Amino acid sequence: MTSSYFIGVDLGGTNIRTARFARQSHIPEAKAKHPTQGAGGPEVVYQRLEAAIREVAPNDLADVAGVGIAIPGPTDPYQGIVMKAPNLPGWINLPLKQIMEQRLGRPVFLGNDANLAALGEWKFGAGRGHDDVLYLTISTGIGGGVISGGRMLLGARGLAAEVGHTLLDPNGPLCGCGQYGHFEALASGTAITRTARSRLKAGQGAGSKVIDLVAGDLDKVTSAVVGQAAQAGDEFARKLIAEAGEYIGQALASLLHSYNPSIVIFGGGVSMLGDLLLEPARAKLRQYAMSDAYWENCPLVVAALGDDSGLVGAGTLVMEETDL
Repeated sequence: MTSSYFIGVDLGGTNIRTARFARQSHIPEAKAKHPTQGAGGPEVVYQRLEAAIREVAPNDLADVAGVGIAIPGPTDPYQGIVMKAPNLPGWINLPLKQIMEQRLGRPVFLGNDANLAALGEWKFGAGRGHDDVLYLTISTGIGGGVISGGRMLLGARGLAAEVGHTLLDPNGPLCGCGQYGHFEALASGTAITRTARSRLKAGQGAGSKVIDLVAGDLDKVTSAVVGQAAQAGDEFARKLIAEAGEYIGQALASLLHSYNPSIVIFGGGVSMLGDLLLEPARAKLRQYAMSDAYWENCPLVVAALGDDSGLVGAGTLVMEETDL
């Protein structure tokens, strides 16, 4: 009997999200969400992964063609190895594909979460109708994925499109990867948080709504708080978001030179600020691109699948690998 379903998994540092999809569909027929409990070590997460997958599976996985897992970190999709998952202690060079196939008895496919979000948006979201797509997630960090000529760009070891680590300023702030001045260190939610706290503690932003929103406790300032104030018209907050947008535009110029997409899709919580972030990005892109041809017919849009981009992408990976 032909397997009729595939399962997508979005493995995060906080939660494991799973969904069951029917053939050629991105609408979940069943969904589950479990705390990851990564502090307990890999074995605890394996158990929780299996439970979350089985919760959405029909007939104890008998009708499931395969399981796709979106991994939050560098992953070798060819060997099925998680090379490093920064928010999951002990997750270094783990053969997750082999481990989960033994537990589930079904084919398992792995991919970096941003790569799979790109795949999901290309197949079912804002990238439909485009063969060349650049996806950027602007959140705690910055990740990316590229669809080139209708295929997901992976590279020799599956490590391509780590666009958040594009070098923008060698004298810039320390990035989470240990290098300095990367795109992620200048424009992510973490970067916005760091800059906002630093400036407020230095006496800038007097009278800002940001201060009111945290009742004066500047250590509680986050990028979400800055975004909320910006949307309410606060000039200090709007300047912070615009600066992040300008760094995005600077990085985009280089990325469009490299990949020449016909659309750029933004996901992640920070990108939900829309034009407050994207208008400064568009302006800087036009300033730094070496030709108008790179951007004039290349819209910058927000992800259509929202928080489900990675989850749908993980399911789409199974569809692509099994020809469902």
